[in-house]
Amino acid sequence: MEHIFKEGESNAPTFLLLHGTGGDENDLLPLSQLLNPNFNVLSVRGEVSENGMNRFFKRFDEGQYDIEDLELRTNRLTSFLHEAAERYGFDLSQVIPVGFSNGANIAISMILHQDILFETALLYAPLYPIDITNDKDLSGMKVLLSMGENDPIVTTKDSERVIEIFESRGANVTQVWVNSHELTQAGVTAGQDLLNNRI
Repeated sequence: MEHIFKEGESNAPTFLLLHGTGGDENDLLPLSQLLNPNFNVLSVRGEVSENGMNRFFKRFDEGQYDIEDLELRTNRLTSFLHEAAERYGFDLSQVIPVGFSNGANIAISMILHQDILFETALLYAPLYPIDITNDKDLSGMKVLLSMGENDPIVTTKDSERVIEIFESRGANVTQVWVNSHELTQAGVTAGQDLLNNRI
């Protein structure tokens, strides 16, 4: 997978940066520096092209996911994360997914995957309109959800559905409501606070 790895301080956690539709592995690097410049960074480019725009999985239309492809891409990304941890020497148990939009959505799929456990995740403008039978226990996990009250892509009901996915599985959820489908200073600050154990 096309990616960027930047080494941080010794024994530091690792941000797994997952961009939105049309982005690439460079997009969220500034965000990682704002969140904590001392952490390792593994920033990955989505392997799917939708009309020339990078994505992490296929879809049939807005909010209509190709479930088979989502499962395939989740497995591929999870396998790549294991390989990268071995290659670059970072601790898998200290990986923190940081995703925006499509990147946040593949992050949710990874979080629900049985073969990996994350303690913290920062998800901006997430959407996950899928019937889930997976009852994975997420108790002890801290999740930031930054959602838009006037998001033209993700309705308030859709956002509440994402909250429910995590809370019903025992995760400690921090909600930040912003205006639209966006990364904001309020979301960045909440991410910093969560990482610094102030939330």
